Amino acid sequence: MSAAPHISVLLGEVVAALDAKPGDMVLDGTFGAGGYTRAIMATGASVTAFDRDPTVQRFTADLSAADGRFRLIQDRFSQISAYFGDASVDGVTLDLGVSSMQLDEAERGFSFMRDGPLDMRMGDDGPTAADLVNTLDQTELARILYVYGEEHASRRVASFIVRRRAEEPFTRTLDLAAVIERALGGRKGAKVHPATRSFQGLRIAVNDELGELEEGLAAAERALKPGGRLAVVTFHSLEDRIVKNFLAERAGRTPGGSRHAPPTAAGAPPSFQLISTKAIAPGEAELAANPRARSSKLRAAIRTEAPVWEASA
Repeated sequence: MSAAPHISVLLGEVVAALDAKPGDMVLDGTFGAGGYTRAIMATGASVTAFDRDPTVQRFTADLSAADGRFRLIQDRFSQISAYFGDASVDGVTLDLGVSSMQLDEAERGFSFMRDGPLDMRMGDDGPTAADLVNTLDQTELARILYVYGEEHASRRVASFIVRRRAEEPFTRTLDLAAVIERALGGRKGAKVHPATRSFQGLRIAVNDELGELEEGLAAAERALKPGGRLAVVTFHSLEDRIVKNFLAERAGRTPGGSRHAPPTAAGAPPSFQLISTKAIAPGEAELAANPRARSSKLRAAIRTEAPVWEASA
């Protein structure tokens, strides 16, 4: 097996939240290098993992022969319902965002610190980040950077990108990062690279990460048995807000709902019970060992016997 260049965040906390038993079926919606899958299988449970990234196959050699308790499906976790019926699994876990190996492999185009093709796709289909920055009009590009990247100077960044692409299209990550840095006046000793937010916004748009998350949460609700558990690890406020609101709503703690969906009928019985009302954050020891865990949060809940909440996408 290839060495896995990725440290699973909040691993012990996720395993504890899932509370998997021998014979259980757990879905790992974001396989990556398989850290969560291996820890869950160590409890005796079976795991079906999902990942749209075809390169993760290299991390499955030791798992494929594990007494038939492991299966990898190359698909998005939002498609759980295409493979599993209602109330058919005991646990679902999602580790959101981009993986360490995707960031560290320059050819994937996720990093503004390593030169590579301006790609950013987690899978192998659909438009790339280069397609977006070279073809979107300035207004739409600014909207993506502002909404998904939370870049407050999005209009200025977009104007710099549009002016530069008129001379030569963008094809490389460091080229785009340099233009964004100029748009924002350089680093000036800042701890965070000026391109951080814009790259986040482009990556989320390329992969429809927030839409995938909302669909995936709804699919997990359908797939979980009564008593089944959901554990979701987020890495930025946009993801965490969606997970927090979804679980709070389904637990009957708020009358609201997804801003992308019509409101659900009032009075629906709670379909989830929160394991903790607050997000679980990594401890000091984990942060010291893995600085990339610093923004992570775990939210978890238990499926009740109530029917699935109806909400149109």
